[in-house]
Amino acid sequence: MSLMDGYDAALFDLDGVVYLGPVAVDGAVEGLAALRERGARIGFVTNNAARSPETVVEHLVALGIQATATDVVVSSQAAARLLAARLPAGSPILVVGTEALVDQIRGVGLRQVEEGEEPVAVIQGYHPDLPWKLIDRACFAIHAGAPWIATNTDSTRPTDLGLVPGAGAQIEAVRRAVGIDPVVAGKPFSPLLEETIRRLDAQRPIFVGDRIDTDIDGAAAVGMESLFVFSGAHGKRDVIAADNRPTHLGRDLRALVEPAAETVVEGGVAMSGPARVRRTATAWDIDAPRDPAGHLAAFRALTALVPAGSDPTEPALAAALAQLDQLP
Repeated sequence: MSLMDGYDAALFDLDGVVYLGPVAVDGAVEGLAALRERGARIGFVTNNAARSPETVVEHLVALGIQATATDVVVSSQAAARLLAARLPAGSPILVVGTEALVDQIRGVGLRQVEEGEEPVAVIQGYHPDLPWKLIDRACFAIHAGAPWIATNTDSTRPTDLGLVPGAGAQIEAVRRAVGIDPVVAGKPFSPLLEETIRRLDAQRPIFVGDRIDTDIDGAAAVGMESLFVFSGAHGKRDVIAADNRPTHLGRDLRALVEPAAETVVEGGVAMSGPARVRRTATAWDIDAPRDPAGHLAAFRALTALVPAGSDPTEPALAAALAQLDQLP
C-alpha cells in the first residue's frame, strides 16, 4: 500500500518540490507520472505570484510533466479574489508586482491605477526586477489608508544555484516603512489552499512541500495532512524546530507512490524501517544503515521521540543531527 492510497488528491508546492529554477527536482517527473497513471487528482499550488498559471504550465510541460492551467493555482489568483470581494468593479489598484499580477486583478474586474491617480488598494507580489519607485508609491498609498494585500511572504526562493530573497524580503521593505502587516493570500494563510481544495473537490487531500513556515504551516491551517520533502529550502533542523510537524517525511515527492513508512515507539525507543533510535542519559543512540533509506528512517525515528518545537542546537540533539549528516 502506497502513501497516496490514504488520500484522494495531492497538492504540490512547486519551487523546491517539483522544480528548482529551470530544472526538475530529482524524481519529480517520474513521481508525478506514476501518480497520473494511478488516476490521482493533482493540483500545483505556488506562492510565486510573478508568473501566470499558463506560464507555469509551459514550464511544467517543458520539463516533461503533464499539466493544464486548471491544475495550477497561484497566490496572485487568491490575492486578486480577496480584493474583488472587498471593492467595487473597476476600482484602481496599485500593483507592486509583475504583469502576471496585473492580469489577475483585471481578471476579477479591477484595474491597474493610472499615473497621477490615487489607488484605493495596494496588491504586492514577487517582482524579479522591482522598481524602487513602486515601493515608494505603495508606502504613500498605505499611509493614506489604502488596504494592502500581499500574495505571499516567503523570505527566500530556492533555485538551482541556491537560495535567493523572495517576496517576503520585498514586502518587508514596505512593512518597515508603514508599520503594519498586509493581508496575505498565500501559504501559510488559508485562501490559496482553500481555493485549490475547492477546485479539486478533494475530501482528503495531502499537501507536499519543502518549507515549514509556508507549506507545512499552511497545510495545518486548513486541517490538511502533509508530506515534507528534503529537496528544497528547509532541512532536518527546521523540522525539529517546527511547532507544526509534517505528517510524513520523504526524500522527494516519489514518497507518495512508495509504501507508507511506519514508526513505532516503545519504552523510549523509536523504530522506523531499518533504523532504531533511543535516548540515553547523555546522548541519542542512533543505529541505522549508512545509506539514504537508513538516513531518512533514522530521522523519522528521531522526530518521533523529540517534541515539536525543540531546539536543534541543544547539545545532545545537535550531536545526533550531526551524526545523521554524516549518512549519505
